[in-house]
Amino acid sequence: MCTLIVRTGRELTLMGVRDEFADRPWEGPGEHWPDYPGVIGGRDLKAGGTWLAVNPAARRAAALLNGHGRAADETTKVSRGDLALRAAYTGEPPTGDLGRYDPFHLVLAGLDRVLLFSWNGERLTTSPLPEGTSMVVNSGLDPESERVAAYLPRFRAAGDWSELAAEAPSDDRGALIIRHELPDGRVFASLSVMRVSIARESVTYDFTDLTADQDR
Repeated sequence: MCTLIVRTGRELTLMGVRDEFADRPWEGPGEHWPDYPGVIGGRDLKAGGTWLAVNPAARRAAALLNGHGRAADETTKVSRGDLALRAAYTGEPPTGDLGRYDPFHLVLAGLDRVLLFSWNGERLTTSPLPEGTSMVVNSGLDPESERVAAYLPRFRAAGDWSELAAEAPSDDRGALIIRHELPDGRVFASLSVMRVSIARESVTYDFTDLTADQDR
């Protein structure tokens, strides 16, 4: 995932836009993981993990974004896709040998607090997300990001985020919904949008497959 928007309040809302190579196989949200009963998310069929997981019973969600920094050793590296699953299931921060993972940002969100864990390959930092609406991108909570500069004011002003997520794909660096055709013929694009709303009374999610009307 390359963009996560979070709005705190009596109802906690997260919207994740997943950017990935279009030929990487995946499937939509479901309870795909017996080791994490009750956790719902889209599944990456190459590595088996997810980019945004919700645990309705616990009123909790977790989202994973790739980060910047020192890559893990190829001989011991493991997929980052289990990080959001474990966080949504347990409510705990990432633990263990983080050196096995490439850099990441992990958002763990509940009604009582929303935390951002950032691993740069050498050090893990933890920070609370501010009240209101925030955007997390591959460089973290980065106000200098072209995407954040272009879209965070719009998300803060919008009551309904649907129109922003429905914009046409663009190869502009600051676009929210992207599509890049690479020289080797592969396509890197926004593949899906998942929105999760968490309240004391209920948890809902909406999933949009952005590839439905596109050539993959």
